[in-house]
Amino acid sequence: MIDFENTFYLLALVLVPVLVLFYFSLKKWKRNTIKKIGDPLLVKELIANFSLKKFLGKFILFIVAFALCVFAVAGLRKPDASQKINRKGTDIVIALDVSKSMLAQDIKPNRLERAKQLIATIIEKSPNDRFGLVLFAGRAYLQMPLTMDVGAINMYLSAASPDNINTQGTVISDALKMSAGAFNLKEKTYQSILLISDGEDHDNNALSVTKDLAKAGIMVNTIGIGSPSGAPINDEETGEYKVDNQGQTVISKLNEKELRDIAKEGNGIYQLYTNSNDVAQKLVDQLSNKGFERTINNSSYNSFQQYFQYFLALALVLLLIEFFIGERRKIKISKIATLFVFIFFSVNGFSQNVNNYIEKGNQFYQQKDFENAAKEYQTALNKSDGKNAAANFNLGNTFFKKGNSKDALKFYEQILANSNNKELQQNALYNKGVVYQKENKLPEAIEAYKKALLLNPNDEDARQNLQRILQQNKENNKDKDKKKDKEKNPDNKDKQNPQEAPKPNQEPKQQPSKISKQDAEEKLKSLAEKEKSLQEKLNKMRTGNPTKPEKDW
Repeated sequence: MIDFENTFYLLALVLVPVLVLFYFSLKKWKRNTIKKIGDPLLVKELIANFSLKKFLGKFILFIVAFALCVFAVAGLRKPDASQKINRKGTDIVIALDVSKSMLAQDIKPNRLERAKQLIATIIEKSPNDRFGLVLFAGRAYLQMPLTMDVGAINMYLSAASPDNINTQGTVISDALKMSAGAFNLKEKTYQSILLISDGEDHDNNALSVTKDLAKAGIMVNTIGIGSPSGAPINDEETGEYKVDNQGQTVISKLNEKELRDIAKEGNGIYQLYTNSNDVAQKLVDQLSNKGFERTINNSSYNSFQQYFQYFLALALVLLLIEFFIGERRKIKISKIATLFVFIFFSVNGFSQNVNNYIEKGNQFYQQKDFENAAKEYQTALNKSDGKNAAANFNLGNTFFKKGNSKDALKFYEQILANSNNKELQQNALYNKGVVYQKENKLPEAIEAYKKALLLNPNDEDARQNLQRILQQNKENNKDKDKKKDKEKNPDNKDKQNPQEAPKPNQEPKQQPSKISKQDAEEKLKSLAEKEKSLQEKLNKMRTGNPTKPEKDW
């Protein structure tokens, strides 16, 4: 799509009608001056060599050259099609169980770490696929929307732990719903959910949710992590095995039946984890055989084809022509042609030189050689006096990959300060949000995502990230408030009034009863009925919500 990089400068075109008015005012002034000089015939003879047509021609050339200079400064451009990355792949959302039962060590070092290694292997074997990440335990959260940025998903994956989710348990149905929400529902044949869990809890809603997903064209594959015989769960806080309310050691067992039923209803396959390479390869082959592929365009790191040099060269030529056109002299065509050729090739060569450095940087970037990529982008930026938007954007992304968030933010800020292209500004704001989110600076991330959505309300990635951070920020604030309340009102035992407390070695005197024996029996009977009613209500509350976990593993 062709657009202008700096649309603000187009406002200078309002000067064109002003210059036209100036021309007619000058022409009128000349006419009045001729009348004041003296005899009209004598004046006409004196200015016989003056050419009104040449004067008008010079003015037209100047106006056109001025407009061309404005277009050159505004920076007409279009994305370089040769730099687009067209890939054929599948959209896969990975739902990873991070409940405490995944810390069981029947698979060394533990179930969760092995699941992370398996996911990394799957991503490595699927370079053309887009991946999203959902973490779940007693609740589910979209950790990473669909993306081809392997570095970003590996970053979120490495940080996944039971600490990410306050509510423990294994609510698979919520994880499936959250995963389905990450897809574009208009694409019904190119989506797959990969559920990795020990299935330790029975979720009665999981099968019905899976059936609905299958009808929508979303395949559900499952991988069981753990062993049917089970293993105790390490409690990281105490360093001992977790125990239940009766003091018995908790044994977490793999629920293969539930995971197998989910895969069957979701038109997918179930695999028991044995070896990362074998399980990953079988999954990749299964998706390929199902024809779950589509063309994915990724233009996040494109350079742009610039056209300013053509406008600038033509403007210079017209100004040179205007300069050599005299009101009484002829145009020196040979000199103008020579100068035009020199200017055109000099400007064009400069532009191509900058684009060459950006293309080299893109090649290094795709090879994950971020050091050399940064050098090429920096060279392109230096040659364009720090104003090349593509070089700034790519440098920001490169420093983010290198883990240098401070420099990444600096280059995104350069784009926001110097570029008037809304699409580029929106991308820079979104990337700022990702950087702040990684550093757990939630208020700054929220602000960046909000500004990105103001520029592009249809950016679903920004919307989903914003919703997730707002929810996380809300829960953090609740935890802080609870902690403050606990500090202000600690659980102390009720103190007796010193004046009413019995003295040492003295028994308290018994107060005479003020009610009859019959009234006392009726009150006791009423209290017993109320207690029975309360117990029945509590039992209903315990069994009324089957999806709410009643344990913390």
